[in-house]
Amino acid sequence: MRFRGLDLNLLVALDALMTERNLTAAARSINLSQPAMSAAVARLRAYFKDELFTMRGRELVPTPRAESLAAPTREALLHIQFSITSRDAFKPSGSDRLFRICLSDFATIVLFRNVVERVAREAPGIRFELMPHGDPFDHPLQRAEVDFLIVPEIYTSDAHPKATLFDETLVCVGCRSNKQLSGPLTFERYMAMGHVVVKFGRSRVPSLDEWYLQQHGVRKRIEVVVQSFSMIPPMLLGTNRIATMPATLVKYFAKSMPLRITRLPVPLPGFTEALQWPTLHNSDPASIWMREVLLQEAARLAHPRAETRLGHLANPSSLAGDTAADASE
Repeated sequence: MRFRGLDLNLLVALDALMTERNLTAAARSINLSQPAMSAAVARLRAYFKDELFTMRGRELVPTPRAESLAAPTREALLHIQFSITSRDAFKPSGSDRLFRICLSDFATIVLFRNVVERVAREAPGIRFELMPHGDPFDHPLQRAEVDFLIVPEIYTSDAHPKATLFDETLVCVGCRSNKQLSGPLTFERYMAMGHVVVKFGRSRVPSLDEWYLQQHGVRKRIEVVVQSFSMIPPMLLGTNRIATMPATLVKYFAKSMPLRITRLPVPLPGFTEALQWPTLHNSDPASIWMREVLLQEAARLAHPRAETRLGHLANPSSLAGDTAADASE
């Protein structure tokens, strides 16, 4: 079918090429042979009067013109999918829908394991693909490559709808044998001790506590850097190092590891974990159902709201003002 001279089937090919960035993989994703996909690329180039892609090894590198076409092409195809071709009512118990979700290991352990358990009972055919966060965080939302993004609220995008999931607080954690944590933890000792920290993604985004301290010109003595929160506890065992982690996650690991949880001597802000989804999924019945499941399971966590928020940062001069009490027993 042609629309103003454009074969609309070519939009499906263009979207696959922009997603896969590889001719063979793109052809496979839409059940075309490689020669047929090569022919589609030639026709796209002729219609748009642009090369659209150049080769870098086996990777297709889109031109600025191709980049400008990516979002409207994906939006048009998704609009057709959700408004025209999805005729049947969504029935969770009989669905085999695949949900792609970007989230951290923290959200996976604290929240999503409960979601998976519930969905296995209520809709056993539903499948999940859990993916790491992109750089930037909202990049997968821009082309609706994922169904949901779970991320601290300060990292959400204003371009897509969102909802609050739960609040979390931060604590200091170390090995139970760490004698420096046997009494109240002062600010001076906290800063002098060796820290294990997490940095996310290829751009090495610091955790919220790191960002907060850097904003106030304070830097920890970092001795170990890991890729995820769940890698921190093993790096503390048998050492005098400490780390700053979400309280709920620390309590989860403390069930199987000899950890000591201590109140922070720094008024570090808590954070709110949020749920975000592509605007084009807003009216999708499957997305609406999954949103309700996520929100209901988040409500069950019943976390108290953190007393300090990123919008109410403490004065830098007050960072050393508080002391800490051991909360591990």
